[in-house]
Amino acid sequence: MEEGVARKRVVVTGIGTITSLGIGIEPFWGNILAGKSGIDSVTSFDVTDYPSKVGSEVRDFNAGDYMDPKEARRNDRYTHFSVAATRLALSDASMDTTKLDSDRIGVLVGSGIGGMLTIQTQSRRLYEMGPRKVSPFMIPSLIANIASGVIAIEIGARGPNYGLVSACSTATHAIGESFRILRDGDADVMVAGGSEAAITELGYAGFCSMKAMSTSYNDDPSRASRPFDQGRDGFVMGEGAGVLVLETLEHAEARGADIYCEVKSYAATCDAYHITSPDPEGKALSKAIGKTIVDAGLEPSDIDYINAHGTSTPYNDKFETLAIKKALGEHASKTLISSTKSMTGHLLGAAGGIESAVCAMALKEGKVPPTINYEDPDPDCDLDYVPNTMREADISTALCNNSGFGGHNASVLFGKIG
Repeated sequence: MEEGVARKRVVVTGIGTITSLGIGIEPFWGNILAGKSGIDSVTSFDVTDYPSKVGSEVRDFNAGDYMDPKEARRNDRYTHFSVAATRLALSDASMDTTKLDSDRIGVLVGSGIGGMLTIQTQSRRLYEMGPRKVSPFMIPSLIANIASGVIAIEIGARGPNYGLVSACSTATHAIGESFRILRDGDADVMVAGGSEAAITELGYAGFCSMKAMSTSYNDDPSRASRPFDQGRDGFVMGEGAGVLVLETLEHAEARGADIYCEVKSYAATCDAYHITSPDPEGKALSKAIGKTIVDAGLEPSDIDYINAHGTSTPYNDKFETLAIKKALGEHASKTLISSTKSMTGHLLGAAGGIESAVCAMALKEGKVPPTINYEDPDPDCDLDYVPNTMREADISTALCNNSGFGGHNASVLFGKIG
């Protein structure tokens, strides 16, 4: 940003979601408030030999409804989700990008893994049929930056564009970095979020080998994701995409856009502790939360709602609770907290896109979604997780937290527009 140039305010004007709980924000939000689980037995492949047999699959989805079928065949499922979520977000924002300055529209839609299904299917072709049978589209289909590139082609966006990868904090980083681009005046519009499609044989084999996934509720899938509950035993894989349309306030007002909320601040830190395990003291996540508060010119007592990372793993939920306490002090017990992963499962690199959408809707409607399956409280997780039933609350701020393998932490603070 040029010295002396005033920082711009940034707002959310469109939301696009693809999840097991519906295509589009209306069915998704309705199911979230109702406490409905999108988790079921996995049907996309035979899970007989897998310890975890449950997942949060997107069903009744046709990529050809959102992009040319020929182009769809050349791209991975995660890119299909990203394009579809972008189309839905732009429609929600009542935005026709052909009528805007294409040089001022950017795209940051990341993925924690990229084209997992492409890697699996093309590896199988290599070993079973030989190198000449590997698709020439394999490389562009699997790389994690290609979603942003394909979206840009689809909507004609020539502004800032790249792929961002930080495991399960990817989408939150993408939204945060997009906020900075807009704040500093380098674009007028940013399409931001994340997409993931890792419910595959290879994906499950890898995560099951790590003993990271739930295995105790295979016969009762809807109860498998239970963040902060004493009986939690691992995360449940989800898939889909969450995309926001972000604009400078000036640009949004000039075109008469409806505004969900404002992006107030963003912070990113690293645990520098372990490649997969979170820091047991929650120091870096606590600092990320604290920095968003300071940068927004607020106090810990101003934080009304947190959509937690809340993965339903024994370590994360305990250590995230500790991080929130460190950041908010005595106000932590008064803050509403929920993990919507209890209903959507864990969408990995797309999680922050979906959960930022939840924050925006909570601010707009004054309704905080529940953490379902919270039945047996864990003494180490002793905050208000809005158990099992949504709560009406006039909130002014909502914080989205996400963390990922590698020790990455990202926090984005949203607020009512005023």
